[in-house]
Amino acid sequence: MGEQPVRVLACGDVKGRLNALFNRVQTIQKKTGQFDLLLCVGEFFGTTPEAEAEWQQYKTGAKKAPIDTYILGAASQETVKNFPSADGCELAEKITYLGRRGMFTGVSGLQIAYVSGQEALQEPAPAHCFTSKDLSTFVAPLTSSSKFRGVDILLTSQWPRGVWHYAKNPDVNTESLGSSCIANLGDKLKPRYHFAALEDSHYERLPYRNHVVLQENAQHVSRFIALACVNNPSKKKYLYAFNIIPMKTMDPSELVKQPQDVTENPYRRSTKDKTNAQNTGFSTSVDEEPAHQFFFDLSRQQGGAPRGRGRKRHPEGGGREWGQQRDRDGHHQGLPKQPRRQPQPSGPCWFCLASPQVEKHLVISIGTHCYLALAKGGLTPHHVLILPIGHYQSVVELSSEVVQEMENYKAALKSFYKSKGERCVLFERNYRSQHLQLQVVPVPMDRCTTEDIKEAFMVQAQEQQFELMEIPEHTDLKQIAPPGTPYFYVELDSGEKLYYRIQKSFPLQFGREVLASEALLNIPTRADWKECKQSKEEEEESCKQMRDDFQPYDFAWDN
Repeated sequence: MGEQPVRVLACGDVKGRLNALFNRVQTIQKKTGQFDLLLCVGEFFGTTPEAEAEWQQYKTGAKKAPIDTYILGAASQETVKNFPSADGCELAEKITYLGRRGMFTGVSGLQIAYVSGQEALQEPAPAHCFTSKDLSTFVAPLTSSSKFRGVDILLTSQWPRGVWHYAKNPDVNTESLGSSCIANLGDKLKPRYHFAALEDSHYERLPYRNHVVLQENAQHVSRFIALACVNNPSKKKYLYAFNIIPMKTMDPSELVKQPQDVTENPYRRSTKDKTNAQNTGFSTSVDEEPAHQFFFDLSRQQGGAPRGRGRKRHPEGGGREWGQQRDRDGHHQGLPKQPRRQPQPSGPCWFCLASPQVEKHLVISIGTHCYLALAKGGLTPHHVLILPIGHYQSVVELSSEVVQEMENYKAALKSFYKSKGERCVLFERNYRSQHLQLQVVPVPMDRCTTEDIKEAFMVQAQEQQFELMEIPEHTDLKQIAPPGTPYFYVELDSGEKLYYRIQKSFPLQFGREVLASEALLNIPTRADWKECKQSKEEEEESCKQMRDDFQPYDFAWDN
């Protein structure tokens, strides 16, 4: 591109150590060439006599800053006296106070939004503080324009609350860290770079996206960087150098390119994990897959009982009843009567606990929120299902503790399959089904690579006239499939995920058909579970073998 990038230095709290800062800047510029501007966040001025003496040298012109320097206002009552006006002004040659809050546009077209001070804890706000109303008044005119896409740089002294979500935690206590107002500001202004300070900590967060994948047009990513104090004894990073081409002059396709390590937006997390399954609006009559009831008793009277987290063995005849259901994929699904209340269906659900008949032989492991069952008519002897004990229709409706245990089962199964020389493929079809079934199918490593599996799903989807979309690595499925959305979802052992939002109809056996195809397992006659039936004795033997094999990896058994 022909556009010239702007060379920028950003700095954390200076605290009056001007000589140390400017000497460092001069050293950098001698090595790498001249920078266009220096942006300082946090407290620029110090409160010691030494700091005051240093400032006087620059204020009187005895010394001069080696670069155009732009600073934020006071972040404490002690430094308010250094700012003669609430409005921006030049404090010394090449040292400019931006003001309390506003937008600064350089000659290059670079747009810099800034907010000085900290969030007020009381009204009226002190001179070094701002209120949520102040920020609303500032933001509203900017974001009301249909042409608004974001800003190049956002400067705040205070950190945004929760910026560490979906990323590693900073090395400071997050309990009371940051301002919710600044988080809201960051979400609305969509800065490409956001700098903050005050915590004497260096923290570079992974870039995060500003759009919902597959639902909104792609937008640029944002990067948050917190910088430490100048000359801090721990030698934490306090200067950050970067080149940036102003958004206004960038090619839109270049601007919205997503780096490999991009995460979800930390400010748009759901406010509360759902603990109850929602009514998704799907019919449970005509469109529902026909169900055949199977139930089983978990007393000790029969051998090979499922293993469960913290469950004591009951006396003879004192077993619990568990409801089990078989769907058209032939999966047995058991649900325990637990002391704690699990989400309940609004109508009949054969996947939930509700039948007089008992049959127990396909359950492998029972956790606190999920359990593992051998698939009836499985593609392979190790084809299993992970199912929630409570009534949830799909993965996107699961509460956080259920998701966590499901992840634990995934990890345990991956380790188990790896020991057998297999890699696993997981898939879910949230369509014409009432209760979540996460199918897990192992594929021999020497038969095909992860890329082969991915290609098989992609190609066979195209043959069926639909397109599987690849979901970026750090994307949460909840972000692209709100509860009630019918979808088909595949997760590969590499962590890659494929997704299709079902429009009108969908081949119910698609997942099995792909895995059974010649390109993968090469067992096309087993694509339909009904062609893979075993006698009950054979099923009992298969499940007992699977339980024994899986037991060393079963975290629920350990408990």
